[in-house]
Amino acid sequence: MQEQWWDTDIELLNSRPAPISDAYLINGLAGDSYPCSKNRMFKLRVVQGKTYLLRIINAALNTHLFFKIADHNVTVVSVDAVYTTTYVSDVMILTPGQTVDALLTADQPNGMYYMEISPYTSANSLVPVPPSTPIRGLIVYEDAKSTASPSNSLMPSGMNAISTAHRFSSNITSLVGGPYWTPMPDHVDEKMFVTMGLGLNPCPPGTKCIGPFGQRYAGSLNNRTFVIPGTISLQEAYFYNISGVYTDDFPDQPPMKFDYANFSVRTESDYEMMFPERKTSIKTLKFNSTVEIVVQNTGIITPESHPMHLHGFNFYVLGYGFGNYDPIRDARKLNLLNPQMHNTVGVPPGGWVVLRFKANNPGAWMFHCHMDAHLPYGIIMVFIVQNGPTPETSLQPPPSNLPQCTRDPTIYESLATSVDLSS
Repeated sequence: MQEQWWDTDIELLNSRPAPISDAYLINGLAGDSYPCSKNRMFKLRVVQGKTYLLRIINAALNTHLFFKIADHNVTVVSVDAVYTTTYVSDVMILTPGQTVDALLTADQPNGMYYMEISPYTSANSLVPVPPSTPIRGLIVYEDAKSTASPSNSLMPSGMNAISTAHRFSSNITSLVGGPYWTPMPDHVDEKMFVTMGLGLNPCPPGTKCIGPFGQRYAGSLNNRTFVIPGTISLQEAYFYNISGVYTDDFPDQPPMKFDYANFSVRTESDYEMMFPERKTSIKTLKFNSTVEIVVQNTGIITPESHPMHLHGFNFYVLGYGFGNYDPIRDARKLNLLNPQMHNTVGVPPGGWVVLRFKANNPGAWMFHCHMDAHLPYGIIMVFIVQNGPTPETSLQPPPSNLPQCTRDPTIYESLATSVDLSS
């Protein structure tokens, strides 16, 4: 288990931007690099020649994390609980909420070897680089001498981190014919091109905001900042056909075409484009329709890897790339034979991914950035999948004891206000 830890008042984690964590943890322990845990380190004891299944979970709120074991390779067999073609690697990248199952063979000389995690911070121009203190656990061979010095690993850093993360993510493929494998649908009913990333909202009067131009940060998908309803859930509004809660007009294309990956303000219209429309906007899908989405990361504020997560479905990842997606050039490179299946995918900084899923689960389902700090920013949209032809494929009524929504919508909105905590 990979985790984040803060030595602060938990209420401060609601500020935006969220403070950088003081440490990362492996199964609750930071390891011997920190005085407070010098003698408390997660240790995995192994027997030479045996193979072990590691189940690695990134439970951090806001950070992608690399995982590596000194002098050892691992064989990836599953990502997001979906079997993969075996892939041998010396390092893994996990986005927030993502899981990897990998086989570790204790095939090195008897001794001790550090297992290490380190943050992958792709928005260095916006987010301060976390402390470089290593976060370590230990692989301990059965006959290792207690006085032996553990072997260290060299973790990715700088531009090497981007290429390492991309290499790992883009090399995962599905185990065709394996348990629970389902073939990818060939026919596509709905095609969408969705730009995503950060933008700006006007700074509220009397508030000091630390975003560009003195504004506060916002998030957007196709230039829409999602506003979460404050009185009733989207699922209930859809089921009971209550009007005024959302609009069924999420666009299939961004409202303006521009150099997505290399944005810069040159004109007044460029500046205005940095301010997305605030709206509770959804897209309705017919039951069993197949949806293909090109998710294009933008550099409007800064290029950054955003882990996009879809509720209610696994999706096929057909391909990754950098720069602006080209529907002719890049479409030829897509994997239509054994694409990986995920429910969370890291969109490369200044790049794109192509996703495909079958809308066979009725109801209202969020598609959003899986970084906790970006939810109040509004990097969210919602798919509403219509009922199928049978009771088993239709949305059931809410339970009679469903708690009523009493949230004040202004509270959640206030969390997105970027306040200078040093003042």
